[in-house]
Amino acid sequence: MRVALFGYGSAGEPLHARLIAATSGLELAAIVTRDPERRERARQAHPDAQILDSAEDVWQRADSLDLVVVATPNRAHAPLAITALEHGLGVVVEKPFAVTTADARAVVALAWDRDRLVTVFQNRRWDGDFLTVRRLVKEGELGDVFRFESRIERWVPEIAAGWRELADPAEGGGVLYDLGSHQIDQALQLFSRVESVYAEVGLRRAGARIDDDVFVALTHESGVHSHLWMSLNAPQPGPRFRVLGRKAAFVSPGLVGTEGDLQQIPPRPDEHESFYNGVVAALRGEAPPPVDPEEAIAGLEVIEAAQESAREGRVVKL
Repeated sequence: MRVALFGYGSAGEPLHARLIAATSGLELAAIVTRDPERRERARQAHPDAQILDSAEDVWQRADSLDLVVVATPNRAHAPLAITALEHGLGVVVEKPFAVTTADARAVVALAWDRDRLVTVFQNRRWDGDFLTVRRLVKEGELGDVFRFESRIERWVPEIAAGWRELADPAEGGGVLYDLGSHQIDQALQLFSRVESVYAEVGLRRAGARIDDDVFVALTHESGVHSHLWMSLNAPQPGPRFRVLGRKAAFVSPGLVGTEGDLQQIPPRPDEHESFYNGVVAALRGEAPPPVDPEEAIAGLEVIEAAQESAREGRVVKL
């Protein structure tokens, strides 16, 4: 099945292009990027792919394609997905699915109407450390979990050029969309629906125009509390995961047990290739999408509730 990839930046080049090229059943047929340096890197890495200038170049070739992958700046996710569906193509959208839940729902409605695949690249579901957490929780090795802590903290003191640092809400910039999309999705995968959201959103770096330091607290319907930190202001990051249960705890990278009785478990490798293997199965009608787009919409609902909570300084009920 022939794939056109929109974008050859921080997601398109190292993630999507590499995984598509390595997946049996997929052919990376076209890459859309105008940047001269990226075009040259794409030619060298994927000599059999056409390097195209614009979306219109893809739509003109729609009859020879099966799937479009949208790995562009966030504001283009929903518009490109909708146009791809209108041309009869399946769609993979980089996270976040869209900038608003309304836009995401419009994409899903059209996919249902056209009977085409739409799924979202929540690739951190297949991170090795998260797979470890998921197994421990599912198998009850920690007992009843009451708190899930997740951190993606980086030290990026200087503001770089690019759309992620722009204040315009239509861009979907900032760490809540960028990093929080992963962390919220993982919390929902582990503990399901959220009933309330509290958030603290900060702009810490000199000259920052969009959130670069965020804390989100989720109360799940199950009673579990998820505490999520995402930041570009962490000279020393905390542990990626800390999960507390009534029998034992897990702390990244691999300590399980109780104080004085800790066991080191070996790290599990990432399994990101599972996503595009799932895309192939879904396109063949053999399996559901590897990420249900409704689950991605649920994550966007939490992001919007977190924004509201930070603005109004209160807990937001879902």
